[in-house]
Amino acid sequence: MEILLFRLETQRLHVTAGNLQWLGFTSSEVESVLDRLHFEALARNVDSAAVAAEWGLPAQATLIELAAGAPAGPWPEILHEHLDGLRALLAQLRDAAHANEEALRQQGTSVPSGGQGADGAAPPASDTARLLDQLTTAENIERALAVTRRTPQPLLARYLDGSSG
Repeated sequence: MEILLFRLETQRLHVTAGNLQWLGFTSSEVESVLDRLHFEALARNVDSAAVAAEWGLPAQATLIELAAGAPAGPWPEILHEHLDGLRALLAQLRDAAHANEEALRQQGTSVPSGGQGADGAAPPASDTARLLDQLTTAENIERALAVTRRTPQPLLARYLDGSSG
């Protein structure tokens, strides 16, 4: 999740600096981390279900339930510290995603829309190239927004304490 936070912050830095040519790369990097997190969530669920069964808890036990049902010893404290750390990281991810959305929307409103000339005729070739650049930038901004909206981790939030984030 730290890598996801890093990728989001990197994307925001490029967006606020006006380096929109890197949006395709930064969006791909965020997507790659999100895909990896999805598989890690599946592995976490399997491991957590095994621990829950060993401790006599339901297979779908949340982390807070695991901490409460842990045997005497270091596990309750370790799991509560893990819970607190993950909650803090989820809050940072939400904040970063929100900041990215704001920066991307701001850039999206500054991309001029092109089209036909005032007389309805097709624009000259140089205007066509500029229009293509503007459309590509607008599409990259839309893709980056879509990827950013996928960054919240509702399954993890539910696993931590049963909330949806």
